[in-house]
Amino acid sequence: MDQSTSRVMRYRTPAGPGRAEFEVKRSLFIGSAGAASDAKAAQDFVDAVRAEFSDATHHAWACRLEPGPQGTIASSDDGEPGGTAGRPMLAVLEGNELAYAVVVGTRYYGGIKLGAGGLVRAYSQAARLALAQTPVEERIWHRLAEIDVDYGVYGALRRALPPVGVRIEADRFAERVHLTLAVPYDLVERVEGLLRDLTGGQVALQACWLGEEGLWASPVVRAGEMG
Repeated sequence: MDQSTSRVMRYRTPAGPGRAEFEVKRSLFIGSAGAASDAKAAQDFVDAVRAEFSDATHHAWACRLEPGPQGTIASSDDGEPGGTAGRPMLAVLEGNELAYAVVVGTRYYGGIKLGAGGLVRAYSQAARLALAQTPVEERIWHRLAEIDVDYGVYGALRRALPPVGVRIEADRFAERVHLTLAVPYDLVERVEGLLRDLTGGQVALQACWLGEEGLWASPVVRAGEMG
């Protein structure tokens, strides 16, 4: 599995859009968040928000694409003083450890200047509130394996594997039970030990790989619920 060593094994990403709005000293702020598979998708999201609120004063934005420290990031203050809008929203994305995500802070100026500190707080809040309303899913790299086990341990495996993150993709019944498992790359050692213990050493996971891998999504959670 050497090919996986440079890959981020799991990451969180928006599973849909989120939006929130609030007012600060008569300025209306609207935060919009969503998924962006690449830089073009992020720009399309920003353009769509800009078109929806075409009479707004500013549409600052930030995006974070590939997961990990080398991932693509970008931001724009869209006419606000430098560093007071796009970068604070980017910090919120990074703080939530979201990948392939974009957030837009739309402002309708209300006639009262907020100052640099006030703008940073307002745009940060726009991002935080929008993400709190955004459904989020965790995507995890898995590798497929096939194992054969005795009927006596089948029930124990059915109970024990899903709680540790293993997906049972298929089970077939003959003289023994044939299981197809999707095992997270970063849990291989733990799953190896669990299978060894539950089957009395009958299953050696390293001998059961199919060579197929994929990116599976976990159940959706809310950004505001992430630990």
